[in-house]
Amino acid sequence: MILQITIIPHRFTQICAFIDAKVKWVRDPYLDFAVQREKNLKQVISLKNIIISIPTTTISKFFELYPYVFIQFQPSLGLHPHVKITSQALLLHKEESTIHNSRLHRDDVVKRLAKLLMLIGVGKFPLYVIERLQWDLGLPYRFIPTLLAGYPEYFQVCSVKDCLTVSELKKRESLEGNFGRRKINHIPFPMSFPRGFDLQKKVMNWVEEWQDLPYISPYENAFHLAPNTDQAEKWVVAVLHELLYLTISKKTEKENIFCLGDYLGFGYRFKKAIVHHPGIFYVSNKIRTQTVVLREAYKKDFFGREAPFDGDEASVPSPYEQSYKET
Repeated sequence: MILQITIIPHRFTQICAFIDAKVKWVRDPYLDFAVQREKNLKQVISLKNIIISIPTTTISKFFELYPYVFIQFQPSLGLHPHVKITSQALLLHKEESTIHNSRLHRDDVVKRLAKLLMLIGVGKFPLYVIERLQWDLGLPYRFIPTLLAGYPEYFQVCSVKDCLTVSELKKRESLEGNFGRRKINHIPFPMSFPRGFDLQKKVMNWVEEWQDLPYISPYENAFHLAPNTDQAEKWVVAVLHELLYLTISKKTEKENIFCLGDYLGFGYRFKKAIVHHPGIFYVSNKIRTQTVVLREAYKKDFFGREAPFDGDEASVPSPYEQSYKET
């Protein structure tokens, strides 16, 4: 027997009041630097994982860029050059493994993945969507056998834990005690702008009114709202905000967001939300791609880590960073 709860959709006065004005894109050098300093980080760590799983492999010019991670050697005359991990990088890999294997970190990553699966109440994603976000979510190398296999009951359960369906923005609002001082569920999004950015007054007036609209949780399905209304756009922004908050460094490639949006049925609405709200999201064009950054997570180019065990980024000190600085 299945007990089903029917949720009555939100009933709001639905209007579309966005001002038909061009929202100027202004380069933010601090967030650009935050994106650029991780250039090749994913590739370096992926190669490191491959080399550790296979004792030796053929050399590539790429390895010469990171002498603190890879060391070249020739096993004997007549053989092609080989590469192996330096002792510094190997030590760092052991530290990473310790973090990945810790119960605290594993539970945190599983919670991130579970919350992603529960966005807008969908409950499931194709594996290719998860794999696109694997790096940003902090999922370990070969995460299916090494992580998910240890939580079979977690990902097979049909009921949803209420504590996981509370968005980070709503949780923060509750911890700061703002519910009593604001209208119920009228939660604004944190916003900031780089130096030189200036919104037209009529756009700023619209933003203030839009911020005062009711906040709908990203874990609720609000597709019943007319898609071109301000209330629907605030829900779309809430989904985007939560998605970026679930990533380790609060940023991901724009194509990852669009891939997820297409699967969820948002279509062009993610793109429109990013363009309409440059005070919430920033798009960096560095490292030959476009990266969407959650502005509130950064103070200039410094990322505010939320926990001591927060994935790979929290464990990327000396050898990797030193290699970046010298390239």
